[in-house]
Parts: sequence; structure tokens; C-alpha cells
Amino acid sequence: MIITKQYRCIHSASCLCTKGHLSEEVIFLVFQRLNWNPKSVATLSCVCKWFDDLAKRVLWKEFCKTRAPKMMLDLQSSGSHSVDGNWRALAKLLIYCSGCNKGGLFNSIHVPGHFVYRTRFSRTSGKSFLLPQCRTDVLYVSDPCEHLDQGDEGDIGFFRGIFKSFATSKVRKMLIKREAQLHPTEVCPYCKAKLWSMLQAKMVPASASCRLGAYEDAIEYYVCLNGHVLGICTLLPLSDSEEASDHSDA
Repeated sequence: MIITKQYRCIHSASCLCTKGHLSEEVIFLVFQRLNWNPKSVATLSCVCKWFDDLAKRVLWKEFCKTRAPKMMLDLQSSGSHSVDGNWRALAKLLIYCSGCNKGGLFNSIHVPGHFVYRTRFSRTSGKSFLLPQCRTDVLYVSDPCEHLDQGDEGDIGFFRGIFKSFATSKVRKMLIKREAQLHPTEVCPYCKAKLWSMLQAKMVPASASCRLGAYEDAIEYYVCLNGHVLGICTLLPLSDSEEASDHSDA
């Protein structure tokens, strides 16, 4: 792997790193040995802008490729050497459930965001979140992160996802054609880009609730300008969700 050599800090003249530090090749090898540990990468990013830049360009990319290799190959198969919204944002999406704040995007309850050990993202599941006329788009969606017994809200599930080449997707074209409005205040928790509501645009198919095992009228999700998806649903009781799944497969 060829890495551009940068030895000087690009932060400021007063930064302690101006005396020079390890080369990018050495840092790459160290983090390769650490298996691209996300906590270590995040800690390094906080040292100065030079390290933050290195993490954005190299370390978070390697973390994503290690965590979800097939998915990363697919997302880059169009010829791009990057992904929409940058590698750090995608790395966070892979391992972080954003939760929700009362009065925020989902305006219901407060569930703190948290890291998750491992989440499965599925391209096949993503088809269930697209209207029939948009199903040539590629969307990866996670299994719901379950938060049970949330008072009157019942059992809540949060899900997240990523579009491949969102800028040229049919979903984006349809959102623009329908003159969907961007959320006036809230932004994507992964890349800080503005958000479209798929519910307000009437682009949430019934198949999404079947895939999630959720009530059909209790699912909402947003997509940001970089193609990151985040959503919430009210989960059916286990026996009911199994029946819904059986029905959807018939």
C-alpha cells in the first residue's frame, strides 16, 4: 500500500508535533498490529490535526475494510477510492447506534447513543426499504438495535444503513422530484449532513416493517445528503413478528 509521506504537523506553528514524529508507514504498521482498534484510532485523532488527517485518510478506511470487507468492496466497486461522507463517518456508522433525543429527529423518547460490538449489514435487507421503482439502488441496512420496554413506546428498534453512490441513486432523484424538504435543524449523527425524511416523502414501503418485524405504522427513517440512513421502529412482540415474517416470505 502506497502512503503519501507527511512528517510535519499541519495543525499550527505552536503544536508540539512541529519537531516531527513517526512516519505514516510506521503508524500504519502499528495500527495494523492493533487490528485497527477503533478506540485507539479515535484517541490518535485527538492528538493534533496531522494525526486526525492520517486517521481520516488511512486508518478509518482500513478499519472499515477489516470490519466489513465485502461491503466495502461493493461500495467502492464503481471506481471511487473513497465513500460518500468520508471513512470516519462510515466507521462510526458501523459501530455506533445513534439513539434519539426527546424532541429531536424522532420526537418520542430519550435513548442515549452507544457503541455496539458487532452489527450485520445486509444488501438484501436494504431492498425492503426501497420502493419498487428504486430497487436497482444499492442500500445496506443493519439489523435493528433493540431497546426493550421503553414505557408507552414499547419495544424500540434503531437501524442504520448506507447507500452506494447515493448522488446518482434513484432515491435521491425521487426525493428531489417530490420536492422533499430537508430537516430544518437536525443533521446526520455520522457526518453532520442535512437529512431528508423518507416518511414525509411517502417513500417508506410496507416491506420495511416486515423486514424489521415492526408495526407498519410505526417506522420512520431519514437519509442524509451523503446517503447515510438512520431510522426507528416499534417492534412487534416476538410471536407477532414471526408471523409477519412468515407472511412476507409467502
